[in-house]
Parts: sequence; structure tokens; C-alpha cells
Amino acid sequence: MTIESEQKLSRLRKIMRDCSSVLVAYSGGVDSALVMAVAHQELRENALACIGVSPSYPAREMRDAVALAGQLGVPYRLVNTQEQSDPNYAANAGDRCYFCKSDLFDRLRAIAAAEGWDAIADGSHVDDLSDHVHGLRAGRERGVRSPLAEAGLTKRDVRDLTRHLGLPVWDKPAMACLASRVPVGTPVMPALLKQIEAAEDVLAGLGLRQFRVRHHGNLARIELPLEDLARAVEYRERIAAGLRAVGYQHVTLDLNGFRQQEAHNLGAYVQLGNA
Repeated sequence: MTIESEQKLSRLRKIMRDCSSVLVAYSGGVDSALVMAVAHQELRENALACIGVSPSYPAREMRDAVALAGQLGVPYRLVNTQEQSDPNYAANAGDRCYFCKSDLFDRLRAIAAAEGWDAIADGSHVDDLSDHVHGLRAGRERGVRSPLAEAGLTKRDVRDLTRHLGLPVWDKPAMACLASRVPVGTPVMPALLKQIEAAEDVLAGLGLRQFRVRHHGNLARIELPLEDLARAVEYRERIAAGLRAVGYQHVTLDLNGFRQQEAHNLGAYVQLGNA
């Protein structure tokens, strides 16, 4: 580990100690896992990992998050959120993340007030400050701290430190909520999210790690890293059959490859199958 990384980790540890007690908004991804692990190391029972459970959060991700918390001996709590009941969230007008994070953070604030927790922390880092503006605004309005950003950590720093600390998720692909697969302007409904989750479970079941199933009505557009495109073509019959079984009539593979940001134009694609 470099001297700069050691300094950033030291700053992160001090930030967590200064919190006295903290609720960590934890999803099982590499960013929030680092916050959770360091909070637990510094505060022990005064750190609690809170996992927001909703239709936009895949069940396989929740299982992995719970397993990691258990492996590290970190206390955790499942917190059921209800953002899907908010018409502003369901409308999916482009600021959906604000209403989703607002619901989660309001629930964590209520827990903190009722039980005497000193702070609430999320997993936002420096690189998120220009990308996740709606969710960050919801956090700022509610006094949520971002220890990684406060310590000056970038995404690369997060992966390096997570690996240094021996966390098995250090190389886990980024995971956005299922609602990010739905084009802006298309209402986000629980049944639609369930369909997308089932479609992505098909890909996960084939051993693929990084993917998005973008929803376009009766057409599913699959994004994969370029190095996985040939593998997807090899599995085309199984993929097409699996996605047809969950309700898609047309299954396509995006030749532009995986894009972490929301991208909903159809672009260039090859069709893997149809009804």
C-alpha cells in the first residue's frame, strides 16, 4: 500500500471514530462494504450496517450483503423501504434517485433518533460527487455523511483499500439498482422490476458477473463487457429461452458493450432470440 493510501485510510479511520456511533447505509457493494468494515473495526458494536430492502434491490445482492456482514461479524439490520409507493419515484422523471435515497435516509434518521445513533454514513466517494447528484442531494439534506469522500478516496482507492483489508468484494462489479434499467419516463413499477431481476438472474446463473438487462417494453437489451460478448453468443439459446420465460418477446445483445451509466437508446445490437 502506498503512503498516500495509508494516509487516506488513516483519515477514514479517524472520521469513523469521530462519529462515536454510526448507521451505515450498506448494500454489499465495494464502497459501502469498505465503510462498514472500517466502521466496525473502529467502533465495534457502535456501528450497524443497514440494508435497504425494496423491489429495486435484487434478492441475490441482499443475500450476498448479509453473508459478507456475517462473515465479518458486523451487526446488520434489514430496513424495508417504500420508495415505490411515492408517485414522484414511480414517475421516473430523471430525478428518481432523489426520492429513493430520501425514503431510505428518512427511515435511517428515524432509527437514529429513536435509538440514539450519532451519525448516518453512506458509501459515496470522490468520483460520485459529479455523477450521483440526486442521491447525494437527498443525503446532504438529511445530514448523511460520506466518509469515503471526506477522506478523499476515489473509486480506485476504494478497491485498493478493500483489497488491502482482505474484503472479498474488492473486485466486485459495480451494481446499480434495478430501476436504472428502465428508460426515463417509463413508470417504475414493482412487477417490472421483478421481471428485470428475473432476467438478470438468468445471466448470473450462467456465471456472468457484470451485466445490465435494459428494458424496452417487450424487448430486453443485454449489456455485457466486450470480452463477454462471444460467451453470450455461445449461450444465446439459453439466454433467449430464459428471458422469454420471464416475459420478453425479443432478446438482444448490445454490441456497444457494458456501460455503467444509464443508457437507454437501442443503439447497435444483435438479436439473440424472439418469441
